[in-house]
Amino acid sequence: MRLLRALGAALVVVTLLTLGGCATPTGAGRDTPALPRTERGRDDLIKAAQQVLVERCLARRGLSSKGAAEERRENGTDDAEDRRLQGALFGRGRPELSITLATGYTVKAHTDGCLAAAQRELYGDERRWFRAQVVVNNLRAEVGLRLKDDSDYRAAQGRWAKCATPDDGPGPERPAPALAARCARESGLDEVRARLEPALLDQVRTERRHQLTTYRQLRTRALHRAADLYAERTVPENQEKGSTPS
Repeated sequence: MRLLRALGAALVVVTLLTLGGCATPTGAGRDTPALPRTERGRDDLIKAAQQVLVERCLARRGLSSKGAAEERRENGTDDAEDRRLQGALFGRGRPELSITLATGYTVKAHTDGCLAAAQRELYGDERRWFRAQVVVNNLRAEVGLRLKDDSDYRAAQGRWAKCATPDDGPGPERPAPALAARCARESGLDEVRARLEPALLDQVRTERRHQLTTYRQLRTRALHRAADLYAERTVPENQEKGSTPS
């Protein structure tokens, strides 16, 4: 239920965002706040708007993620209500969206949940956004796959494995962070990665430029839609308090 609690907590973000600019008149008595200046701020605005849309969708279905877990535990209806809420959030049945990455992994998603509805509202085209963001979010994983084809990288990785393996037995699957870092330096693995990764990342980005373009276009649309949602939620309140745009 950590995810469900996070959904509720994220709603607070929309009232805390510092948009870093004065409101801009948009007609019909509405003001649209300036967009955040930093990428982190823009990500936060989109995420907060998505949670607002998710809650609206859940409310139409007679549900809410805010404090739902605690309330259901108190009423003794946890399992059944959890399943209902999970289905409403993420969809039910067989996933309608699917993409297999160059790494071999397949990512799937539903189109009938409230998260999907929120993404349609923000990005306009859920299917295009799903495919673009999955590919873009896995560009570095694709670089990691290509690294394994390089002989220098494989040799350095072999030296690293030997360094991280104790003399009296097999090495741990996950060596201590300090040991892993020391072996990465001593084996030359860090140097090989630093030399190869930038060129490989440029190569992958060039090959995935169509998905990257789509990602940027749809994210820009979502950002402006999120700003509109922010204005819709805050301007009426400001008007009641007699505030004026700067």
